[in-house]
Amino acid sequence: MSDFGTERVPLRNPGREVLRQFVIHAENKVGWLNDVVAALNAEDVHVMAISVLDTTDSAVIRMITNYPDETRVILTSLKLSFTERKVIAVEIPREGSLKQVTNALLHAEINIHYVYAFLVQPNQKPALALALEDEDVALDVLASHQVRILSQDDLAR
Repeated sequence: MSDFGTERVPLRNPGREVLRQFVIHAENKVGWLNDVVAALNAEDVHVMAISVLDTTDSAVIRMITNYPDETRVILTSLKLSFTERKVIAVEIPREGSLKQVTNALLHAEINIHYVYAFLVQPNQKPALALALEDEDVALDVLASHQVRILSQDDLAR
């Protein structure tokens, strides 16, 4: 899978940007997810967080990878139907930290669309991906409540 032709350029400069989630709409077929993960891993791109919503005919896979620009190239080369969305990832260093996050968002009246956990622990601490009604306001609110927000740089390996 390493012959992406002219599209293959060094993209590994994640920086301090917020995380990007890929939402893949796929046929519900045995082995499909394994094929996608194998294609990503072949290019040293790893799934850091994942959520799968399964229906009879199709599946919606939400994933965050360590290198989103390369992920886009790979998913495009596989001719998959996908979109990208900005999500916020926060560290949950202790049991009470989740309440700190939800309380801060409640006081700012920011709706949480969905939440899922990371497969890895960036900085050796559990983390959650949050899809929110207003990410820009949420970033400010969470920072003001001393919640550590992860960036793409925290996931680069």
